[in-house]
Amino acid sequence: MFEQTFKNIDDILHKDAGCGSELDYVEQTSWVLFLKYLDDLEKDKATAAELTGKTYTPIIASEYQWTVWAAPKGTDGKIDHHKALTGDDLADFVNIQLFPYLKKFKADAVSADTIEYKIGEIFSELKNRIQSGYNLREVINRIDELRFRTHAEKHEMSHLYESKIQNMGNAGRNGGEYYTPRPLITTIVKVVAPEIGNKVYDGAVGSAGFLCEAFDFLQKSKTLTTSDVETLQKKTFYGKEKKSLAYIIGTMNMIFHGIEAPNIIHTNTLAENLADIQEKDRYDIVLANPPFGGKERAEVQQNFPIKTGETASLFLQHFIKILKAGGKAGIVIKNTFLSNTDNASVALRKQLLESCNLHTVLDLPGGTFTGAGVKTVVLFFEKGSSTKKVWFYQLNLDRNLGKTNALNEKDLSDFVELQKTKAEGENSWTIDLKNIDQTTFDLSAKNPNKKEEAALRQPEEILEEMKALDEESADILNSILGLI
Repeated sequence: MFEQTFKNIDDILHKDAGCGSELDYVEQTSWVLFLKYLDDLEKDKATAAELTGKTYTPIIASEYQWTVWAAPKGTDGKIDHHKALTGDDLADFVNIQLFPYLKKFKADAVSADTIEYKIGEIFSELKNRIQSGYNLREVINRIDELRFRTHAEKHEMSHLYESKIQNMGNAGRNGGEYYTPRPLITTIVKVVAPEIGNKVYDGAVGSAGFLCEAFDFLQKSKTLTTSDVETLQKKTFYGKEKKSLAYIIGTMNMIFHGIEAPNIIHTNTLAENLADIQEKDRYDIVLANPPFGGKERAEVQQNFPIKTGETASLFLQHFIKILKAGGKAGIVIKNTFLSNTDNASVALRKQLLESCNLHTVLDLPGGTFTGAGVKTVVLFFEKGSSTKKVWFYQLNLDRNLGKTNALNEKDLSDFVELQKTKAEGENSWTIDLKNIDQTTFDLSAKNPNKKEEAALRQPEEILEEMKALDEESADILNSILGLI
C-alpha cells in the first residue's frame, strides 16, 4: 500500500514546477506525511486517554487539524470535495496560514524535548515547494489513504521512508551523504551492542539511521518496563546535524520509527571546542558515519588539538573526546585513515591506539556506499585502555556491489559470528601492536592469509589481447567508412 502510494506521489511531484529532483520529492512528501502521521498519533492518544477516563487536549488547533483542512469527510467516509480546499485556495492556506501557525510551536513549547518543539522546528526549516494547489490536493488525497495506527503499519511506513532516503543517494546534490546502508548499520549496532540506560550519540546524524536502528535493537533486547520506555523515549538517543534538510529528515525518520521528540540539535558539531567538553557532556555509545572528503575552515580546525582540514579526522577526535571512559564506538571512516603518512593522520592514529582499545577493524569492499567511489573501514573501539591487538576482518564478496546489487545482512553474518571470538580465518587476522612501525603506526589492512595473485601476465596472453583489440578497432573503422 505504502510503496505504490509513494510512487504515485513521485509521479505527481514530477509534474510540478517547484519540484526538480528526488530530494524535493522526499522533502515535500515528508511534511504532508508528517501531518497525516501526527493526526493519527493524536487519535491514538485521545483513545488511550478515553480508556483511562482522562481528557486529551489536542496539540493542533481544530481549524488546522488534518480532518478539517486536508481531508474533511462526508458521511460516506470519503473526502467531501465541497469542503476540501484545492487549487490556489489550498496553496494560499498552506503558505499563508498553516506553515506560519506550525512555525510558532517552537517559541511556544515548554521545552526542547517535546513533540510541540519538534513540530515548530520542522516547519521553521521547511517550506512548501509544491506550486500547484491542484498537485498538492492530489498528494494530500494519496497520503490520506495511508493509516499509521497499528505497529505493522508504522513499521512498514518507516522502512519505506528509509528507502526513499536511500533514493536520495541516487539523485545528485550529495544525496548519498544522507544514507548509510541499513545492513551495515544493523551489523555495527549488533557488534557495539548498546544497553538500556546507555546514552547513544551520533554527531553526524544525517537521516538518523544509526539512532533508529539502535532504538529497534534496544526495543527487542528485553521485555520493556514503563521506566525503560520512558528512558528510550527521552534519555537515550542524541544527535547533531549541520545541514537543514538532513536535520529535518533525520528528525522525521526518528518520529516515524516511534521516538516522539528526538534529541537532535541543528548545529555544526565541529564548531564545538574540544576543550569545552565536560564529563556531563559525554556518551556511553558513539555510532556514526561522519562525512569524509570535506574540508573545514581554519577557524574550525582551531577547536582541535590535531589540526587538519579533513572533516572525518576532526569528527574522530570529537568522538574520542566525547566518549565516556569504558564507552564503546563503531565509526565508518575512509580506509586511507589506516595508512596515511601526513602528520595529522599519524598523530590521530597514535592518539586512538593510546587512549582507546581499537579491538576490531572491518574492511569493506568498494561500492558499499552507492555513488561514493571510496573504500571504507569500520573502527570498533572502547575508550579507557590502550590497544594491544587489533582483529581485522576483510569482507570479500564474490560479486561487485552497486545500486542493483547492494550489501545485505547475510554478507556480514560471518563477520558478526567470528567477531565474538576474534577467530582467525581466510578473511580475518590479528596484528600485535608491538609489531607495527612505532613511528607511523601504519595499520594497513593487508590480509596475510590471502594468496598473492600473479602480478605479471604471460607475453603470449598480452599479445593475444592486443591482436583482439586491433581486430575490434578495424571492424569499427570499416563500419564508419561504410556510413560515409
